[in-house]
Amino acid sequence: MTDAPDLAMSDSVLPAYAELRSRTDGQPPGTAWGVFGTDDEVGTLNLVTRERMLAARELVVTGEVHSLNWRVDLPAPSPWRPTPVRTQVGQPGVGRDDYLTPFYLQYSSQWDGLRHIESPDGFYNGVPATQVDDPLSATLGIDVWARRGIAGCGVLLDVARRCEQLGEPIDPTGGFAITPDLLDDTARHQGVEIQTGDVLLVRTGWAGWYASLAPERREAAYQPDSAQPGLAATEATAAWLWDRHVAAVASDNSALETSPLDMRPGRFLHVRLIAGFGMPIGEHFWLDDLAVACAADSRWRFLFTSAPLHVIGGVGSPPNALAIR
Repeated sequence: MTDAPDLAMSDSVLPAYAELRSRTDGQPPGTAWGVFGTDDEVGTLNLVTRERMLAARELVVTGEVHSLNWRVDLPAPSPWRPTPVRTQVGQPGVGRDDYLTPFYLQYSSQWDGLRHIESPDGFYNGVPATQVDDPLSATLGIDVWARRGIAGCGVLLDVARRCEQLGEPIDPTGGFAITPDLLDDTARHQGVEIQTGDVLLVRTGWAGWYASLAPERREAAYQPDSAQPGLAATEATAAWLWDRHVAAVASDNSALETSPLDMRPGRFLHVRLIAGFGMPIGEHFWLDDLAVACAADSRWRFLFTSAPLHVIGGVGSPPNALAIR
């Protein structure tokens, strides 16, 4: 395992998860610390090379554009953060402005950045909590991704649709765990291959179900102990994502992994992905419209773009994400 491989490295240079798990070079086992360089702040987005970005152009066939951004005030009310409220101001006869208050950067559709989660050994690449909490430090801030931008090949695995086809529809209130085997089955059925540097989108159907509820039912449907479907919060899931070398992973539920969250050591997928791999996690992405389009012509790959907000030292950001087909 090299300390600072070329970002245009061949896929064979990347260690398998089993190698990360058994590493003895002083870095925590199971992490990708040092794989992209000892000072790296980009994480698995390093896998979106210029070559792979250029290849994504070939995925645009019809010119359709699908926004992957949910309404900024959903889901609401949230048990975690106050709902943003829009206020319009201005001068009659001249113009208008507006603002949201409060505006949490991780409300509604969002990226969890590399400052969001720490492991017992520190944040991604060994950055200590003291450095992240230092108001004069922007290390691992979302601004690193904002300056770079996120653009490349996206792929949708419509697990909710696959489960319906199998006669076992996902219960949006049941905490269904999506295993690596189910991800593989969905990919095979769709005839799609996960490739190095892909942005992987996983549809559980939760956001569409929630949006269909009457407003008065939404508070009861979204509580701290509410069960939601999501990726199985296991080491096997982390290994599956790493060994396919995805650049980022996002879903339409509240936490990517199943809820309610189990934050005990070894049971919290966020720690393995964000702190361990430097892998962006997307939550509350709006995927239903994209899923309908992909199913209509059996094209599950597309050009993906995302422009995180340029917030120096930011922990997260709305994704401003598009799928272009």
